[in-house]
Amino acid sequence: MKSRPVHAVAFLLMVAPLGASAADTIRLSIDASKPGSKIDRNIFGQFAENLGQGLYGGIWVGPDSSIPNTRGIRNDVVAALRELKVPNVRWPGGCFADQYHWRNGIGPRDKRPATVNSAWGDVIDTNAFGTDEFMDFIQQIGSTPYVSVNVGSGTTEEAAEWLEYMTAAAPTALARERAANGHPAPYKVGFLGIGNESWDCGGAMTPDYYVSLMKVYSRFVLNMNPAQRKTDQMLKIAVGPGTPNTEWTEAVMQAWKKHTWAWDINGVSLHWYTVPNGWPPSTNSQKFVQGDYAKSLKSTLFMDQFLRQQEAVMDKYDPEKKVTLSVDEWGAWHAPLPGTNPAFLFQQNSMRDAVLASLNLNIFARHADRVRMANIAQMINVLQAMILTDKEKMVLTPTYYVFKMYVPFQDATFLPVTFDAGTYTHDGVSLPRVDAIAAKAVDGKLLLEITNLDAESPVSIDAALSGITAKVARAETLTGAAVDSVNTFESPDSVVSKAVAVKLQNGTISLTAAPRSVTVVTIEP
Repeated sequence: MKSRPVHAVAFLLMVAPLGASAADTIRLSIDASKPGSKIDRNIFGQFAENLGQGLYGGIWVGPDSSIPNTRGIRNDVVAALRELKVPNVRWPGGCFADQYHWRNGIGPRDKRPATVNSAWGDVIDTNAFGTDEFMDFIQQIGSTPYVSVNVGSGTTEEAAEWLEYMTAAAPTALARERAANGHPAPYKVGFLGIGNESWDCGGAMTPDYYVSLMKVYSRFVLNMNPAQRKTDQMLKIAVGPGTPNTEWTEAVMQAWKKHTWAWDINGVSLHWYTVPNGWPPSTNSQKFVQGDYAKSLKSTLFMDQFLRQQEAVMDKYDPEKKVTLSVDEWGAWHAPLPGTNPAFLFQQNSMRDAVLASLNLNIFARHADRVRMANIAQMINVLQAMILTDKEKMVLTPTYYVFKMYVPFQDATFLPVTFDAGTYTHDGVSLPRVDAIAAKAVDGKLLLEITNLDAESPVSIDAALSGITAKVARAETLTGAAVDSVNTFESPDSVVSKAVAVKLQNGTISLTAAPRSVTVVTIEP
């Protein structure tokens, strides 16, 4: 993750808004008989980097801490994350990944070398949190590791040995070393990131230079866990673009089209942050005005066009959509909270960020035939975090509650929704008034998500259902008193999800969506 220029491109809504007023009813139509692509649970992935207090203090407190922990990992954080059914966690970076040398983080912690984190503030990293601690954390929250290897300052040999240390089942020297460190069984590594932002902080490479390295890393950095050799294979994710320019995607996909048995990739990454005023990020994360809310949402909706531009290139080389487009860094990047270390990227998390999260998740769902993985930046105490901590204190953010409400969408089947979005305008910024997606959950229930972008007025929703006989409906909504409402350690429940009234009659769902709200309706057939 690194600052990069923002290109201003107009966002075109899928359906043309016709300017609904506050008194109008938004009518939706959902056809359960026309299933689309699976909404892969991995789009709800997380990201944890050696950055600020994302790991140290956020996840890791050490086994001797007075904060309740299991082998040094915070119990309160683990419990909160288990509620989200986190599908995967990307680590160790980010920009940090291309300066990370894994051997510094294994073995007895009192013998690990202290190193300088030059990517994020030149602070000392004790390396107390390394490979085995990360895998312990992953197992405690019930997730899958997405490991980014060091392509920038590392070597193919170093990366290959790291994968052998983690995954070898045969009694190799590295497998025995892992066993001596307390972990005789091989780890399952679900995803392998071949570098990070190699066009910028990962080495300022050209696309062609990166592609030549990508092939070598793909060939020799192998998962040696027998359980992942034929089935449940580790997926390899190549570095993709961080701007709307398609040159990088073109180079990677052109190489993939010609790949031989010797190497392969399964995905291409994409990074895009919501930075409405350009770099460096300048929007406040707390006590901001409604105009900032509108500009941020307008900026985040560009994600749809960005995906379409990259998908057009991928479709040219891969019309069968075998290669995943992995949005493994996304979210709101605001100015650092005043009084904090600016290199730690700590920001508050408001109702604006919750709406922003729902809009992005809905976009990913609409692109589910190609976008099968995404990682919000980041999990704890960094950027658009799920959780904020301060010593023994912990608070769940509005974004956390959005992810919790969306849990039923994991691996659900996308269903088409048609509607006139209406228009919400503030200070000359026009937005769709509502957004919505629908899906059939793995348990057979029908799911409907409605986001009311209008910061000032509620909206009446009538959703007509076809292809399903609905018997029971219930709804849960998230809203705040204002667009800048936040949860704090002193007031942790200012923005939390609550049940809301919903009516089911003659195959139509009716409810009122509060201003600046995210609502999920569950319909049982």
